[in-house]
Amino acid sequence: MSSSSEAQLPNRSSEIRKDAVFGRWVVFSPARSRRPSDFKSKAPNPNSNPNPSSCPFCIGRESECAPEIFRVPPQSSDWKIRVIENLYPALRRDVNPPDTGSDHAVGPCQVTGFGFHDVVIETPHHPVTMCDLEPEAVGEVLLVYVERVRQLKALGSVKYVQVFKNHGAAAGASMTHSHSQIMGIPVIPPSVTARLSCMKEIFDLTEKCSVCDLQSDQNLMINGSTHFFAIAPFAASYAFEIWIIPREHSTYFHELDRAKAMDLGGLLKLMLQKLAKQLNDPPFNFVIHTAPFDLSPSCLPYSHWFLQIVPLLGTTAGFELGTGCYINPVFPEDAAKVLREVDC
Repeated sequence: MSSSSEAQLPNRSSEIRKDAVFGRWVVFSPARSRRPSDFKSKAPNPNSNPNPSSCPFCIGRESECAPEIFRVPPQSSDWKIRVIENLYPALRRDVNPPDTGSDHAVGPCQVTGFGFHDVVIETPHHPVTMCDLEPEAVGEVLLVYVERVRQLKALGSVKYVQVFKNHGAAAGASMTHSHSQIMGIPVIPPSVTARLSCMKEIFDLTEKCSVCDLQSDQNLMINGSTHFFAIAPFAASYAFEIWIIPREHSTYFHELDRAKAMDLGGLLKLMLQKLAKQLNDPPFNFVIHTAPFDLSPSCLPYSHWFLQIVPLLGTTAGFELGTGCYINPVFPEDAAKVLREVDC
């Protein structure tokens, strides 16, 4: 770890910034902490029990899981990745989907609980985390996401798919074996609608995609690869939050090809390594923000997918709940500098 990890952060005054993608205001209050080391996770390592005897996600225990959807390689007992149904799904695939012509299948504010809730088992081996995988193996996990999103899109009854990963109990992971989740839902979430509306507003004013434009600020840049760049966003809601963004304008995550998935896998692994090393392997969430299926062509110029990584270093409290604004004790320029200098 570089010596800068214990360095004093620059003196700054509090500042309020507006996020040009999500449209929310963020209060930066650096007086709450002065050193990056103040943010090291106090949570226990989420894989502190490396060889549990009862993990159904481990190789050889496939019969203990919910039904399998597919595996990589196909039909191989020596599998690398498996996609299965969630044993305790938030939504049910065995009920009738809402009427495709209307969201109001049950009532004006109610639709049937139809949807898909899947689990991606990222490795057959319990002690291995995504951070431990080779870059190519992380890329293969991303390609599994792509394949499953495409399958759900083909059904016609799913309007939006959310890919996400919870790492550590504090981040919502109920299983320590490395896995991620995919949910296909029959409605477009309001946060997605708000994100697109905010990006449209910026596009109408500037004729620029607000996500494409982020790569112009080198002070926020952490690392880059051939096809992607990683930044601390200008109005980050969370300390040491990272976005990984396609360099070329791209609306849909599920259009990712193999070459770009391999490239993204290397950069994603590097970002997870930097967070683990700098912040003591914190619990984290990552989510892939993409566009709803069949978006109007007029929306394509300002809709740009990206992957957001949020280390859980604090708590959401009354101010955030009451206002929808966040308080971040670390300016993104400082977070980016610290993470750039972490040697992995």
